[in-house]
Amino acid sequence: MRELVLAIDQGTSSTKCLLADATGAVVASGAAPLGESCPRPGWVEQDPQAIWESVENAVRAALPATDPLRIAGVGFSTQRESVLLWDRGTGEALSPLLSWQDQRTAPLARAIGTAEVRRTVRRISGLPLDPMFSALKARWLLDTYDPDRKRAEAGEIVLGTVDSWLLSRFGTEPLIEIGNASRTQLLDTGAGAWSEELCALFGVPMAALPRIVASTGPFPAVRRLQPLLDGTPVAAVMGDSHAALFGHGVRAPGVVKATYGTGSSVMGLVGAASERMDPGTCLTIGWQIAGQAPAFAAEGNIRSSGATLKWLSSIFGVSVDALVDEALAGEAAEDEDGAIHLVPAFNGLGAPHWDDAAVAILSGFRLGTPRGALVLAGLRSIAHQITDVVESIECTTNRPVDTLFADGGAAANDALMQMQADLAGLTVLRSPIVGLSAIGAAHMAGLSAGLLTEETLAAPKRSIFRPLLSAERRARSRSGWRAAVDCSRFGAPPLGRRRECRPGREDNP
Repeated sequence: MRELVLAIDQGTSSTKCLLADATGAVVASGAAPLGESCPRPGWVEQDPQAIWESVENAVRAALPATDPLRIAGVGFSTQRESVLLWDRGTGEALSPLLSWQDQRTAPLARAIGTAEVRRTVRRISGLPLDPMFSALKARWLLDTYDPDRKRAEAGEIVLGTVDSWLLSRFGTEPLIEIGNASRTQLLDTGAGAWSEELCALFGVPMAALPRIVASTGPFPAVRRLQPLLDGTPVAAVMGDSHAALFGHGVRAPGVVKATYGTGSSVMGLVGAASERMDPGTCLTIGWQIAGQAPAFAAEGNIRSSGATLKWLSSIFGVSVDALVDEALAGEAAEDEDGAIHLVPAFNGLGAPHWDDAAVAILSGFRLGTPRGALVLAGLRSIAHQITDVVESIECTTNRPVDTLFADGGAAANDALMQMQADLAGLTVLRSPIVGLSAIGAAHMAGLSAGLLTEETLAAPKRSIFRPLLSAERRARSRSGWRAAVDCSRFGAPPLGRRRECRPGREDNP
């Protein structure tokens, strides 16, 4: 009897798998680590073959004692803007995977980024011109591996994201799920089709791009992914952040979620392709069920959240968990008013500033400041950045957010969740399951395969964090953070440069 769904969550640092039953509950799981390399400052790459092998290892780890005949379908969630080249005929990777974190194309973004180009890119794709997205990486890859574009124009090579690469292992024509396609900056997001204008702008032949399909396919069946049986249906594919939003049970506008990972994604549905997006957020396609209109979302992407704590860990030579525990133990004495600010613009700032020229700064510390205070500043930087994006989403929707759903590895830290509630001035509801991306993929696959219904999905019992900080202290901390960000971007707080669109906030400074 086919009564289970397998979800495969292919992320930056690992691939995770879980088995879900007919209520959406997790009954088994497995994981496999994945490395990355930085051949030059600002360059971040991964080995495409190692990504596939991590999927194989994670699947084996999740299914040691499960009869594969019980699996009704497979769902994928994947890292999104990362991109690679492969040979259409042989399936062999021709390049490394350029990670979403990779910043090698920042000079190219500045070179082509006239005001007119930036307006065109934003108007068609819904995204700001930024090295995080796939289009600039795609141009770099083609300039490097196919400079005359002959192979790309002939359709001999494929440019694809991680979901495309994984699906290609099943021996089919190149495909890309529409939500992942919306993150490439080559999609006309409103039309749901590749944009000839953007492809020409970035020098990407359309013949090299995969065919766009809905989040529920149709996709090729599994092949050579043991112990799964060949022919097991692939029932759903989603971008990881989109899958997390779906896993929270969000189906309509009005709720925002934040995923606390290496970076962070803050996202909420907007109902339709909005003509008025706040400059701090992007228009993206959350998902599309076959035969239905796409679900559009507003999103802001933060480049460094968990990565900030990892950097501090490397500086002090102490594990992240031990460093955070040490900092929290001395919290009251170290930085009671939150006056120390770490702006983690290691590779510029993402949403809502989208400023590649911003530099990392640490301000407000003195001789004798303990390292725990700096770690607390790192934790606060995560909460401040997410609050910045929540405010930008409020500008887009023109209504205040009162609840934030939280997921991801760093969300397991109670102190960070309380900081988030305090600095944002809203209630934070944390999922009891860290891997909401996998859950979302499982739910979408289960619904697509007919194993689940919206009514049978079990609602998780979430941890609740309510704001405890006074409005005065919140305003003071937020004002100090904005001044630090101004210093990161401009060297000093310039007059008239701060964003002032925070509808419904009683604590606006």
